[in-house]
Parts: sequence; structure tokens; C-alpha cells
Amino acid sequence: MTEDQWRGFISEGTRTGKLSTVRADGSPHVAPVWFVLDGDDLIFTTGEDTVKGRNLARDGRVCICVDDERPPFAFVVVRGRAELSTDPDTMLHWATRIAARYMGEEAGEEFGARNAVPGELLVRVRVGKVVALSGLAE
Repeated sequence: MTEDQWRGFISEGTRTGKLSTVRADGSPHVAPVWFVLDGDDLIFTTGEDTVKGRNLARDGRVCICVDDERPPFAFVVVRGRAELSTDPDTMLHWATRIAARYMGEEAGEEFGARNAVPGELLVRVRVGKVVALSGLAE
């Protein structure tokens, strides 16, 4: 895929990302995340006390896979480094945008406010490397 194609692919509809983080013992941890793109960055939220939140605070290396499980199949894998923020205004803005993508505009503010509270983290992934393939079964 071209850059425009992979950006469009991961932003289409309500596809979730499968986030891989590094545990303290070096083993991987994978969890689904809701996200949006902001320029060259991928943004999501998570709790500070979740496995992924603790992993990200210790080691910012991440890998996120977004795929289409229907033939002819496609996927995008994004590798990068996460930067964490607890700024309430910034978190509310992005949590609302993320919620609107997955829950619809009407519910975006409600879910955004629910997810932009103390104990939550705003995660901005600085995209480093992208592998993007489509038409795998053609």
C-alpha cells in the first residue's frame, strides 16, 4: 500500500488496533485499542494501572496491527514510540474524537468525558516504520 492507502485503511470505519507492548520480563503483551490518526501520529487512551499503561510508562516501544479479516485480506503494522500525557484538556479533546469514531458523533462527548479522567493516559505513538499489504488472497 502507498502511504495514503495505509492511512485510509487504518482510519476506515471502526477497525481496532491490536497494540503490542513490552512487559517487564521482555515478553509481549497484546490488547485491542480504539485510536485515531493525528498527522504522523497514532493516538489512543488507556488506564495508568492497566498492563499496557504500566508497560508504556516503563518502555515506550510499541507495535500496532490493524487488519481486515475478510478476503482478499489486508493489514497494516505500525511500529513506533509512545509518548504519554495526563493533560486533562488534551486528553478530553482526543478521547472525544476517538469515542466519536467508534461510538458515533452523538455519543462521542459522553464517552470522551468518561475516558478523560484522572488515572487515564493519552498515548501518542510517533510512527517509525510501517508495513502495509493488501490483496493477500488475490
